[in-house]
Amino acid sequence: MSTETSAAAPRQTLSVTDACAMIVGIVIGAGIFKAPSIVAGSVSSETVFIALWVAGGAVSLVGALCYAELGSAFPNAGGEYHFLNRAFGSRLAFLFAWARMSVVQTGAIAAIAFVFGDYATQLWSLGEKSSVIYALLAVIAVTALNLAGTRESKSVQTVLTSALALAIFALIVAGLLHGGAPQSEPVPAATSSAPMFSQLALIFILLTYGGWNEAAYLTAEMQDARRNIVRALLLGILAVTVLYVLLNLAYLNVLGLEGMKNSRAVAADLMQMTLGSPGKAVLSVIVMAAAISTLNATTFTGARTNFALGRDFGMFRALGRWNDRSNTPTTALVVQGLVSLGLVLLAATTPDGFETMVAYTAPAFWLFFLLTGVSLFVLRRQQPANDRPFRVPLYPLTPLIFCAMCAFMLWSSASYAMSKDPGSIGAQLGIGVLLVGIPLMFVASRKNINKNN
Repeated sequence: MSTETSAAAPRQTLSVTDACAMIVGIVIGAGIFKAPSIVAGSVSSETVFIALWVAGGAVSLVGALCYAELGSAFPNAGGEYHFLNRAFGSRLAFLFAWARMSVVQTGAIAAIAFVFGDYATQLWSLGEKSSVIYALLAVIAVTALNLAGTRESKSVQTVLTSALALAIFALIVAGLLHGGAPQSEPVPAATSSAPMFSQLALIFILLTYGGWNEAAYLTAEMQDARRNIVRALLLGILAVTVLYVLLNLAYLNVLGLEGMKNSRAVAADLMQMTLGSPGKAVLSVIVMAAAISTLNATTFTGARTNFALGRDFGMFRALGRWNDRSNTPTTALVVQGLVSLGLVLLAATTPDGFETMVAYTAPAFWLFFLLTGVSLFVLRRQQPANDRPFRVPLYPLTPLIFCAMCAFMLWSSASYAMSKDPGSIGAQLGIGVLLVGIPLMFVASRKNINKNN
């Protein structure tokens, strides 16, 4: 008898610790090793630099509070898909699931795989296409791990996240115990008309904090999800914020703001100055661990949306099969892996695969982030008496702040898509693939109506 059926359902096997490991593993990726130098070049002082990283954690915490209410009130393997379906109906939910399957999650997986490939190549090059080969192998390996089962995937995730946190902690200690940045020439005082920071700084900081929302896809597999999702989100965001602020303080202590501005790889420079030449090899291992950790968690959560799509729409029925033996959505994982591999190959034809994939995902990501924030208002109005173990404090101010942040990021990513920058081709392609989902949305809805009649 086959163990893979559409009737099988997720089992509640994830603890608060497992969920926190997933959240921290998703958020702490390669961004913290790439973004700080860009942020440093977009601010006026060290105080503003650190304040913005604290603000990024605060904004993420505001969003996490909104997701905590939604996730505790409506726990479901579909996560944001389920929230949007309840608030706006099946058509918008379908479009979101399409975006997750073809743009947002698969694009993120491809981008992370490129980071892994770039740093693996530093240790052992496989030739001209080394980064692409490593990226493809990473997607295949992590998909296979998730196909093996939820228990195996979460165990590896906990180990990787713990190792990553310890490695970053060691980097923080090395930086903070260093004698301090070398003295540089005094920088002329900024004029009163000069801004303290540019939009670019916030964009990169919020992107570096991105990924905590994936906890919404864990609720159907969490023990006592209505209470534990709140704890997992808050603990995860607080842990990430503390690590980010301390690591950036370490960067400043070793390199100074001017040194960071002039650095193309701040973490590598920090390691070089504190540990000498072996430092770069150590850094490569750290970044590879971060990439695999994020890749595993992103693969885990992404397949859950595909499962929800197949469960609700006959056009994608095959995606709605759950393997009871491994406790995984097998077909959804395979399809996600194949799409991700295709995007890696596509991005490999561009100058920078990582930047192309980040631009590819941004417009769709922030659009549905905004709509999820709006869904909190809609669901409060539709079901005011619903039993909510957790309610967003300072409602409606808190979700309004979250929605405003999402709107700003959506505007920024859409503006980039219309620019003449070579990297904007990724954003344009992502918008195009999202638009393809609109006619599919109407076809899928019509088939569902005909099936039910």
